[in-house]
Amino acid sequence: MARYFLEVAYMGDRYSGFQVQENAHTVQAEIDRAVSLLMRVPVVTTGSSRTDAGVHARQNFLHFDMELPLHPQFVYKMNAILPPDIVLKGVYPVGEAVHSRFAATGRAYEYTLYTFKDPFMRDRGYYFPYRMNMDDLHAAAEILKEYRDFSTFSKRNTQVRTFNCTIEHSGWTEGEGRIVYNVSANRFLRGMVRGLVGTMLRVGRGKLTLEEFRAVIESKDCTQADFAVPPQGLCLMQVKYPEGTY
Repeated sequence: MARYFLEVAYMGDRYSGFQVQENAHTVQAEIDRAVSLLMRVPVVTTGSSRTDAGVHARQNFLHFDMELPLHPQFVYKMNAILPPDIVLKGVYPVGEAVHSRFAATGRAYEYTLYTFKDPFMRDRGYYFPYRMNMDDLHAAAEILKEYRDFSTFSKRNTQVRTFNCTIEHSGWTEGEGRIVYNVSANRFLRGMVRGLVGTMLRVGRGKLTLEEFRAVIESKDCTQADFAVPPQGLCLMQVKYPEGTY
């Protein structure tokens, strides 16, 4: 039995999230269907990262086990079967114990705002035509790196053993009508990136001071965070693995 990693990218606006769900159209369900059709046996993949409904990914991974040899044109054939908004970027043999989710050492996300009306950004950004204090926004992003417990930014009903995360990079960039937040960490909680973005935007608009922002983080109360930013602005950019994994 051989194990393979699948590297994929997708636009998430047509899907009810990444993970297979009963009676829902998901990215993983489309990938499972395509692999099963190509290999002519039922295949169930395991995903590295779950993205919510409407969220995109420049890079995500899944793994599956297969006794049969892969088709020599596996990537080409898969992309012919997959819908236009999902692409298979590569297939990689890995060790039989390597798990796409648990072997990952980190992930990176990007959230995009656009500040003027742009029909080409409607499904890949958040229209946010408001004046903001960029100095305070930058300061808020830096403050996040001082903390480990991100209970405040985890949605309720999440079954995790710890809310601790190590944020390696957190920063905003501005230019050409775009304001973009990039964040990378060893792990993320459910809804965490959108919670970070929504709450920092309150700082940028002067609705929270930096001291109050610290108090929100330290409250460990998710009702104090603002998760009300739309999913289409969020994109999973990278899933990180130890060198030589695939």
